[in-house]
Amino acid sequence: MGFKRVNALVRGFETLELLARKKEPLGISEIAAKLNMHKGTVFSMVHTLTELGVLENSDGKYIFGPKLYTLGKAAENGSNLIRTVHPYLERISRETNLSAFLGMRSGLRAIILDKADSGFNFRISSEIGIQIPLIAGAHGKALLSHLTDDEVNELLSGITLRKFTPISCVSAAEFKQMIRQTREDGIAADQGEYIEGIRALAIPLKTGKKDPQLAIWVIGVNGLLKDDEMKSCSKLLLTVGEQIRQQFAT
Repeated sequence: MGFKRVNALVRGFETLELLARKKEPLGISEIAAKLNMHKGTVFSMVHTLTELGVLENSDGKYIFGPKLYTLGKAAENGSNLIRTVHPYLERISRETNLSAFLGMRSGLRAIILDKADSGFNFRISSEIGIQIPLIAGAHGKALLSHLTDDEVNELLSGITLRKFTPISCVSAAEFKQMIRQTREDGIAADQGEYIEGIRALAIPLKTGKKDPQLAIWVIGVNGLLKDDEMKSCSKLLLTVGEQIRQQFAT
């Protein structure tokens, strides 16, 4: 039985594939030129996709939105990556009584791909698909540590670091040094730089591929993540990170 090709869907997928290849936000004129499409058509299409949460407007340019990653998680129970990593998130949460997260970098944001929540009645958590800034917190330093110094310099060029809490780092030079230290140590700590009263630890997750940049992190209030717990949790995260790396290497 024949069917009528829906050209709007074709153009929509071509746009998503273009953004995936370019790995950077693109404006309407750029998309139209690269796909040889009329600007009016692109305007209507990207605004529709943005309204649906598939794309997101970032200063007049477009990047993947949270809905796309939520749909990706639903496919094949969240892909081989999530199926592989999720048991480790559960282990981390079980052994630390903290919420554990898997996230990936998208521009200057982290997108939460998966999580394992603590069984405690009192816990700190975020929903899958939520986007959080990279310019503060352990998760940001871990994700950015995947990049070279030149790539970090280019990404942060012209960016003003935001003071989320009284101890947030607002010096670009110091922040870049923190990223280099994370690259060297394999782990980043956050003593309340992103959310006051909240501590966090994060590791860059190595899968043998440059893209996407991934990280695992845990968060907890100061009372649950004291200095001794920070040490034992750091050891656990580093162990888990190495086990996952070896699993992807086989």
